[in-house]
Amino acid sequence: MTKRHGYALLAAILAVVVVLSAAIYIGVGAHGGTDTKAAVAGGNTSHDAAPASTGTWVGAWSTSPVGAEPGTEPDGLAGRSVRNVVHTAAGGTSARITLSNLYGQQPLVVTHATIAVAATANSAAAAADTMRRLTFGGATSVEIPAGRQVTSDAVRVRIPHDVDVLVTTYSPTPSGPVTYHPHARQISYVADGDRTEDLSAGSYTEQSPYWRYLTALDVLSDEAAGTVVVLGDSLTDGITSTVGANSRWTDVLSERLRAAAGSADTPRYSVVNQGISGNQVLAAGLGRPADNPSALSRFGRDVLDRPNVKAVVIDLGVNDILRNPNQVDPATVTDGLRTLVRQAHARGLRVVGATLMPFQGHRGYTDAREAVRQAVNAEIRAGKVYDAVVDFDAALRDPYDQRRLRTDYDSGDHLHPSDKGFRRMAEVFDLKALKGAIPAEL
Repeated sequence: MTKRHGYALLAAILAVVVVLSAAIYIGVGAHGGTDTKAAVAGGNTSHDAAPASTGTWVGAWSTSPVGAEPGTEPDGLAGRSVRNVVHTAAGGTSARITLSNLYGQQPLVVTHATIAVAATANSAAAAADTMRRLTFGGATSVEIPAGRQVTSDAVRVRIPHDVDVLVTTYSPTPSGPVTYHPHARQISYVADGDRTEDLSAGSYTEQSPYWRYLTALDVLSDEAAGTVVVLGDSLTDGITSTVGANSRWTDVLSERLRAAAGSADTPRYSVVNQGISGNQVLAAGLGRPADNPSALSRFGRDVLDRPNVKAVVIDLGVNDILRNPNQVDPATVTDGLRTLVRQAHARGLRVVGATLMPFQGHRGYTDAREAVRQAVNAEIRAGKVYDAVVDFDAALRDPYDQRRLRTDYDSGDHLHPSDKGFRRMAEVFDLKALKGAIPAEL
């Protein structure tokens, strides 16, 4: 090779290096940096692009829309900031939310939405440097048609597990009624005006026992590999658990899974709670769409549509017995439960089901209803309904009268557990039951 040819080759190589370097620089600037215009528009609020890190999208928290909030027709919460407080079952490096207008009768316009880690538990104050503005298809405003829901873009923010997270929305125009979950067992907050990016709690003077609009918080997790969805009624909703203590049985199950993850075939799963107080397998409430939708009608949205679902836990059937004015045929309940299992199996999901706990002493108790409960439990224990069984009945019943809850596990209404009872439910759950192949057919 001549000297002239050598210089030419060297120049060509340098040119290729320059082009590749420029491409890499542009790629990093586009995907890994901060959107300057968004940061300026948001003041001190950070707005990071879609996550560059790897991980698995899992449910960190979720709830089921139940109905239209009374008193919010027709204006909704126009001109007010709603700061929902939710507790995480898993941590991650990025987050996204789902907002629902399922029970709205007109479009819900959200012009401003943020997410932040709470400074302390049960507080409306945000931790420093965690506030992020949320976007929807790249825009800071979104219009959600009546009867629909929308999921935000992913935003880069470190969400730890076992912390409170603040999700705040502002809607300037009337958009009632408000889609809500009434039995949150968690205090959220409301402020006048657009206080979406406030770090302090000063403007959030109104407390709320509801979750409004918000139905899911997902994280790009670096610690969980999938989601367990628990479908249930008030026993899962935790209606008698201590407010703000995260003592529902699903919360305790989440703690156990995290503590044991990776050992003794225990899967690394997060747990999300899709309990609705008063929920039935078969029947729904009034309205279009129906208030308190049946488990059969909501299974697709509340279970199958959760991110990376690996297993389903079902604790339902008591309300089908209690709320029927006549004696229910046990086969009606078990057939409905089997339908849910078949839907899960069609997606390759394993299903763990619970026996029905006793309720003698409750105002709805009759000997006929007790006979139905016992018959349903016999089918469940015989392995004719679910892939695996957790026997809540045996764990919480009074050893001297198996028709009743044990006194220290009873909240006092003889139907719902105390905090101690909820913990007992989670403690008897076999974590290994969440893994394994599903049978060809039941």
